[in-house]
Amino acid sequence: MARYTLFRRNIEPRCAYCARSNPLDDMSATCKKRGIVSLSDHCRSFKYDALRRIPPKPAVLRGTFTDDDFKLWGGDDEA
Repeated sequence: MARYTLFRRNIEPRCAYCARSNPLDDMSATCKKRGIVSLSDHCRSFKYDALRRIPPKPAVLRGTFTDDDFKLWGGDDEA
C-alpha cells in the first residue's frame, strides 16, 4: 500500500531549509557543521526541516471574472 507523503522524497538539499542551520540575513546562515555559509549551499549532513521551507506565492488570476464565470450550469436555477 502506498503511503501518502506530504512532501516529495527527492528534495534538493539547501542550507536555507536544513535543520542544522540558522539564518543570519537574506544571503547567509550559520551551520553547526561548516560555520557561516550561503543559503544556497549544501553538504552531506543535510537534514530536511519542513517548517523552514517557504512555499511559493499563489498564482494570480489575470483578467476580470464574474460570479457567472464560476457557475456549472447556465442562467437557470433548477436543482
